[in-house]
Amino acid sequence: MAVPKKKTSKSKRDKRKATWKHKAAIAAQKALSTGKSILTGRAKGFVYPTEETEEE
Repeated sequence: MAVPKKKTSKSKRDKRKATWKHKAAIAAQKALSTGKSILTGRAKGFVYPTEETEEE
């Protein structure tokens, strides 16, 4: 017979939510930092295609 699970406390729920939001904030900060380094030309560990004009 199925047994209902125990209710999750508010503190556990809020802790999980805070951890998820913190991870998202760190990822956003890293993305912004990578974008800035690409724009300044200082990116070392990020490879991206550059536009090469074809002269005929």
